[in-house]
Amino acid sequence: MSRGTCAVIDLAALGHNVSAARSAAKSSKVLAVVKADAYGHGLVPVAKALAAASDALGVATFEEGVALRQAGIQHPVLLMEGVLSEAQLQQAAEYGFQIVVHQPWQLSMLLESHLSCALSVWLKVDTGMHRLGFAEPGCALFWQQLQNSPKVKDAVLMSHLACADEAAHPLNQQQGEVFQRLCRSVRVQQASLANSAATLDRPEFHYQWVRPGLMLYGASPFPDRLAVDLNLKPAMHLQSRIISRSRVAAGESVGYGATWRATRPTDVAVVAIGYGDGYPRHLSPQAQVLIQGQRCQVVGRVSMDMITVDVSDLPGAGPHTPVTLWGPGLPVEEVAQWAGTVNYELLCQITGRVQRVYQHAESV
Repeated sequence: MSRGTCAVIDLAALGHNVSAARSAAKSSKVLAVVKADAYGHGLVPVAKALAAASDALGVATFEEGVALRQAGIQHPVLLMEGVLSEAQLQQAAEYGFQIVVHQPWQLSMLLESHLSCALSVWLKVDTGMHRLGFAEPGCALFWQQLQNSPKVKDAVLMSHLACADEAAHPLNQQQGEVFQRLCRSVRVQQASLANSAATLDRPEFHYQWVRPGLMLYGASPFPDRLAVDLNLKPAMHLQSRIISRSRVAAGESVGYGATWRATRPTDVAVVAIGYGDGYPRHLSPQAQVLIQGQRCQVVGRVSMDMITVDVSDLPGAGPHTPVTLWGPGLPVEEVAQWAGTVNYELLCQITGRVQRVYQHAESV
């Protein structure tokens, strides 16, 4: 860690956030979503921590599921994109995966297969997002086919919300009504609709399974609310350190394109992080970092390996001084606003050259 750039992952925070999900959805089981390298936090260490607190794990791809099994994780794993070939279907049975079926060809492949054992299947219906899932007409027939198939051990009816982060959006009510109607018509025993936002805010969408993702990592799924307001603890502290400090004269510029110019003599620190590490390149002039408990302005363009920061008010800040890019005292939601994006993207885009350091590792 000689460069000092790392993402410190608090595994205890993950457990706290699972507890928050259980508290919000007291009658539901929790499928902890660990896709996309556990939202940038590290697939295997995070999955081990979350397996101890959840009822199942959710990944997007077959390869992510295999990585969990190869790491010795035997907790139930749901492949949320399903399987994409006959070979994957056979291996899914061997690994004991649960699978989502969202397309007619996937259903046909399953029903016509010769499997070593029956699978748990989640039938995904399209209630209005129009991305993946079966349309409402014919859903009852497909559900009955699963119920009658010896290839299917048990089944869950599921859908996905398009606008759960916008509480007043009319599509939430529309999707909820369609899903409720389907659940009643096919008399399901197990259903799942709620993502993080709906887990926290829409108890009528909880059903038997909730599928929290972002909230487990201590980030807010709502654009106008911070994690602390939701009793969530951020799991990632992205940090680096100062590697240089110099005085820039009034009128001189800093960085590529000379986009920032000093209006007064300014002490500028170089911090060892850039877009090559996943720190966002496009930031508003309001962007800040946290140094010695004080917020400092990012000045000039973010480059591949470095950013530059105004430390004129911090005479004691110099080489090796730690810098928080987001974490305690600087929520990732604020950084996302400065970058014109969402906290999901910032967490997921941290690159492999940023070392993950796990606290409370004895719990995994």
